[in-house]
Amino acid sequence: METLRIGAQGPYVSMLQLALMRSGFLNEEPDGIFGPRTQSAVLAFQRANNLTADGIVGARTWSALSPYLLGYILITVQRGDTFYRLAQRFGTSVDAISVANPGFDSSNLRIGSRLVVPLNFPVVPTNIPFTYTLLDFTVRGLKARYPFIETGSIGSSVMGKQLYYLRLGRGANQVFYNASHHANEWITTPVLMKFFEDYAEAVATGGSIFGAEADSLIRQTSLYIVPMVNPDGVDLVTGAMPRSSPYYMRALRISGNYPNIPFPSGWQANILGTDLNLQYPAGWEQAREIKFAEGFTSPAPESFVGTAPLSAPESAAVYQFTRANNFSIVLAYHTQGKVIFWKFLDIEPPFGRQIAEQFSSVSGYEVSETPYESSYAGYKDWFILQYNRPGYTIEAGQGVNPLPISQFDEIYRDNLGILTLGLTATT
Repeated sequence: METLRIGAQGPYVSMLQLALMRSGFLNEEPDGIFGPRTQSAVLAFQRANNLTADGIVGARTWSALSPYLLGYILITVQRGDTFYRLAQRFGTSVDAISVANPGFDSSNLRIGSRLVVPLNFPVVPTNIPFTYTLLDFTVRGLKARYPFIETGSIGSSVMGKQLYYLRLGRGANQVFYNASHHANEWITTPVLMKFFEDYAEAVATGGSIFGAEADSLIRQTSLYIVPMVNPDGVDLVTGAMPRSSPYYMRALRISGNYPNIPFPSGWQANILGTDLNLQYPAGWEQAREIKFAEGFTSPAPESFVGTAPLSAPESAAVYQFTRANNFSIVLAYHTQGKVIFWKFLDIEPPFGRQIAEQFSSVSGYEVSETPYESSYAGYKDWFILQYNRPGYTIEAGQGVNPLPISQFDEIYRDNLGILTLGLTATT
């Protein structure tokens, strides 16, 4: 984590402000600017936690703040501790502590044992830029709160960042959702992560999501998500990548060859300038011909198909992950347009149109056919071609990418039904 001082700005400052708000030391919405109010909150937090009160957020201060990004505190049981007393002390619930610590006797805890104490706020934030570092915190936080979920990695990005996956459910019906193939469409990552958290909470509490009983859903279906296919590109667009990084400077040079595309806000590609959603073996040669005719003949902020299908490690990882499983349906989340694309060329998978219409009815999104210039080499194109099963590109929200985080609530509300119906659409 970066050392932050007054005057700093960017996504790490937004994370700092989020943690300070959650811990009760800041009473204003994050704005990404480390100003006097934020510094005052930092000083108060440092004093309360026996840290050097210098207003500088270094390693020790970040460490003390980390529970408010992870969403839990790890404690060592002392004499007299019970789930009830811990819930009272930390302002949480007995049920939340019980879910996070299966196998423990709540009234007879062994002194010296370690417990996860969830804090009284959702893990996944929906009001700040979603960087790779924030994704890492939320994946770890959800796993600690809900140990019945599975987390792992399907591979690594160009820069070595993990391509996280999360799984929830034990049913034979396997479903796969992914997001942020395109860097400046990063708002799709918190959409999937919030859905996953809401679903996990419904499972833990015996509740429902979008009117469906969570316990019934997990018995039928295993949901897999890869919430950030392109972490390097996302960090470039959100400002989390230092400008001194050689990868940043390389991207800047690439962008210089395409002056009509704003930098970094117009960046869709992976950090080496390959469009990850033009990498799949479904008419890749046709995609190459189309995009070369448009002038994208070398690494670019968007639309460069790469040197060969699956030449980018991120797309290759998603491809291999798909082949290693038996998905009945896939959703690939993009922005923008409020559109559902549902077939590949003339291939219409069984029930593909019917499911698309159901998605449309709960979201208000239009069912459409993919425009010719984008008709080849996408993830859902390859899935339909390879398996003849329903695959969808969901173009969420509306406007100019990257969509502002202020659109999140509307996007999530529109897509909650799609994400829930997708769990049982093919059963």
